[in-house]
Amino acid sequence: MKKILALTLSLCLILGLAACGGKTEPTTAAPETTKAQDQTTAAPTEAPTEAPTEAPTTAAPAAKVKIGMVTDVGGVNDQSFNQTSWEGLQALAAEDSSFEVKYLESKTDADYQTNINTFIDDGYDLIICVGYMLADATKEAAEANPNQKFAIIDDSTCADLPNVACLMFAQEQASYLVGLVAGSVTQSKTVGYVQGMVSDTMNLFGIGYITGVLEVCPDAQVLQYNANNFGDIPGGNTAAKDMITKGADVIYHAAGGTGMGVINACDEAGIWAIGVDTDQSPLAPEHVITSAMKRVDVASQDISKAVKAGNFTAGVHLYDLSNGGVDLAPTRTHIPADVLKLVEEKKAAIIAGQFTVPTSVDDCPAFTLK
Repeated sequence: MKKILALTLSLCLILGLAACGGKTEPTTAAPETTKAQDQTTAAPTEAPTEAPTEAPTTAAPAAKVKIGMVTDVGGVNDQSFNQTSWEGLQALAAEDSSFEVKYLESKTDADYQTNINTFIDDGYDLIICVGYMLADATKEAAEANPNQKFAIIDDSTCADLPNVACLMFAQEQASYLVGLVAGSVTQSKTVGYVQGMVSDTMNLFGIGYITGVLEVCPDAQVLQYNANNFGDIPGGNTAAKDMITKGADVIYHAAGGTGMGVINACDEAGIWAIGVDTDQSPLAPEHVITSAMKRVDVASQDISKAVKAGNFTAGVHLYDLSNGGVDLAPTRTHIPADVLKLVEEKKAAIIAGQFTVPTSVDDCPAFTLK
């Protein structure tokens, strides 16, 4: 009986332990809303926690539109189209801070490709090459870098490339107008013309000028000289002095920096000089009668704005009298009123399509530069 009782007690003990360590029911997580309510409630009521203040965010600055300009050997201070192009870009950057502009100056022909490649490597959005002398370097770079946008002034040989805008000017029109002035004011019936280099593009200056001179003074003699250099100031000075010795009393130059020597010689001799590309009267206020303006500053700005707006177009962009791309310089105080009236009449006729200035050497046999 004692054994049976012990056994029974042991069995009861085992069953009791089993009941204490039996199966546990799973717990269910409170809904998210309840958690949030609990957190809010747990905060001390006497010192409520303020929501953290987020640090003010500053918008990232807009990416700059980077425009690079490569000069020809005339340099950025040529008082001509390199300088005018650069001044146009500077004015654009001053007006619109989203533009970043820079130039690289070419001392020799060998610098063209190097300067272009520098801008490519630096990620510039547009590279403007100033002058037809950069045509080969521009074409080579454009073909090798089809995603890089280029613009070139005074050359259209790259017009078939989809990434090159050719900024062309009807320079024969402006040259024709200054030719009318020269032929009207010459007393000796001998005038001069100094050209920077012989090419189809540069010849347009001489063709237009000579056409204008001979229209109003058919028996005039036009002395002509090819400097074969856009940066030779002493050479331009010597050429002009030689023409003055031969009786020239008006000399027009289309020679970039070389033309500064021409203007200096005219100033010293007290005869009329005619500038080019920009209003060059400040170089010799008493002896620069006018200049054949070419708005390379406006063209450089236009193509830069097109890149920013996303509507850059390749091919030829022509600037002429009709759109203000070329014209007589605004400084006209030395031009007699009757001559100025003639110039304005001829300008209107060109714009109206009633007269076309020759563009071929064959149409201007008096042009003799080779």
